[in-house]
Amino acid sequence: MAIISSKKQPQEPHRQPKQRREVTSAPPQDNLLQAEAAVDEGKQEESIRPQRFADYIGQKDLKDVLDIAIKAAKSRGEVLDHLLLYGPPGLGKTTMAMILASEMGVNCKITSAPALERPRDIVGLLVNLKPGDVLFIDEIHRLSRMTEEILYPAMEDYRLDITIGKGSSTKTRSIPLSKFTLVGATTRAGALTSPLRDRFGLIQKLRFYEVDELSKIVLRSAQLLQTAITEDGATEVARRSRGTPRIANRLLKRVRDYAQVKSFAEINEKVAAEGLQLFQVDPCGLDWTDRRMLSVIIEQFNGGPVGLETIAAATGEDTQTIEEVYEPYLMQIGYLSRTTRGRVATPAAYKHLGFKPPNEQLSLLP
Repeated sequence: MAIISSKKQPQEPHRQPKQRREVTSAPPQDNLLQAEAAVDEGKQEESIRPQRFADYIGQKDLKDVLDIAIKAAKSRGEVLDHLLLYGPPGLGKTTMAMILASEMGVNCKITSAPALERPRDIVGLLVNLKPGDVLFIDEIHRLSRMTEEILYPAMEDYRLDITIGKGSSTKTRSIPLSKFTLVGATTRAGALTSPLRDRFGLIQKLRFYEVDELSKIVLRSAQLLQTAITEDGATEVARRSRGTPRIANRLLKRVRDYAQVKSFAEINEKVAAEGLQLFQVDPCGLDWTDRRMLSVIIEQFNGGPVGLETIAAATGEDTQTIEEVYEPYLMQIGYLSRTTRGRVATPAAYKHLGFKPPNEQLSLLP
């Protein structure tokens, strides 16, 4: 299987764009719990990606659905239906697209919506697709309107409509395309327009991983990284990984560094806990900013309700980062509630941080 990625090119007509992997943004380097991939770890991320379904751990329901779709398409000699994958970052959407291409025995071209600003960016990709190829577009909800409209006939009828000329001399020319499979990935399925979303034959959600699944991922990654780790050490890393494989692999690498510098022969539960404590990742997977945000709500605002902008001002974080990075996990584990009046810290958050809950919430504690 060949993996090809795209980037916009200086304007030379009829020339295929130079291919490379597109990385649109990188998170702060000191935050181990953000799920977006860091640029400097890109090569290591590639080296530990599973290449086939047999090596892909977790997402059993999704794998079953896709396995049926692949076998059916192969038996009929057809291309796979267009597939939309949605869910939080770091759960394996890109990896799944690469595995699909591998299982179908075709190439996979990888790009991202921000790299497809102009019509010729997407046209260059489409006309160079070979029969059955997989085109993976990350963050597909960020496609421009013009690019999206070019995709409509390409997805439905495998053709490219090009307008030539202006005014009364305008002509539309249709160029046939090879049949291909578009795999779109997004963290915000609701942000897709209905015409685009309806053109996907398969729409599947990736869920967060359980601790036992993440433990298996950590053990597999440690083997590929030639790092000695015990099962309880892998479980300790998994427990603090927010249900996200990308974070689990990142924490594993940091614990590996800690064990190497401290001359530990292997990573066991104690070594993993000490290493992650050094990086301020607590047993529930909260980092310093998570705990700071909850502490501010509890100490300065009596547990809430408090508005988002007020929290942002008090913690020094911008509102978008709080909403998209920190709040989802805090709400998932039941430490934060979002009401019409604002954010409220739950009794579980009080207990985790060592604060005494308000009297009216004491009865809610287990």
